[in-house]
Amino acid sequence: MRFDVYTPLLVSVVLPLLCPVIGRRVAPALAARVLTSAAVLTAAATTWSLILLTTALLGEAPPVVREAHEDGHRLADPVPEAIGVAACLALAAVAWRVQRAVRAERGTRRALRRLCEGQPRDTELVVAASKVPQAFAIPGRPGRILVTSAMLGALTPAERRVLLAHERAHLTHRHGSLVTAATLAVAANPLLGPVRPAVTFLVERWADEQAATAVGDRATTARALARAALSAGRAHPSCALNFTDRAVTRRIAALQTAPPPRLWPAAAAVLALGALAALFAADATSDLAALLSNALG
Repeated sequence: MRFDVYTPLLVSVVLPLLCPVIGRRVAPALAARVLTSAAVLTAAATTWSLILLTTALLGEAPPVVREAHEDGHRLADPVPEAIGVAACLALAAVAWRVQRAVRAERGTRRALRRLCEGQPRDTELVVAASKVPQAFAIPGRPGRILVTSAMLGALTPAERRVLLAHERAHLTHRHGSLVTAATLAVAANPLLGPVRPAVTFLVERWADEQAATAVGDRATTARALARAALSAGRAHPSCALNFTDRAVTRRIAALQTAPPPRLWPAAAAVLALGALAALFAADATSDLAALLSNALG
């Protein structure tokens, strides 16, 4: 347990370092899935490791430990007490961060759904009269696409088809769920911080590729993205779609080249990294159980 329990923390440091490589070299659909899965596995393993480490602080609290002492058995501390204290504090921080993230995600989804209230149930596209160029994919049953009149007015008919195909891809492939999972993983493990923006970028790239396939023209897709970003940037210079944002320029540049390959070996390596964290956490659990069993034997 002395080594295994810390391995998920090591994976938490390595995984973010791989985000840029995976984002550039692996097809966005595959990269988004494996990065999110690896992050969720690593966050879960890290949280469980913190729970195991707190046992050093609990002392007489667990019944099995109390019974061991009452029977005269010596139970060795698996980790130093100082680490147990730190793990206990970290675990409390994790609970607070995850609760706050869940509350924020729910609030955002409720606010977006309110924008579509009163629309017929079978309505996919909702056009809102607004001078602010915006477009959203609103998850739900059914999912909705909300586009402002200013955004539609800024695009040509061909570019509007790109926009709708892009937002429809978000709904079809449940990109909102992937981003939410990455958000909760980062809330549980702040060391995974770079994973969330990487997943957010990858689902946008994924939707770009789906839109390019749907309209059959990568150049038109790139032009629609550039025009939408410029329009949004003029309305709100600090908004996320500002044309000067490096993420947007990278997306446009990617559309001007061939789609990236899947590169299954690289994707499998990232997923295996997350699985490794889970396996070591499970092994640490077995070690702790064996320690308690020996103390009572």
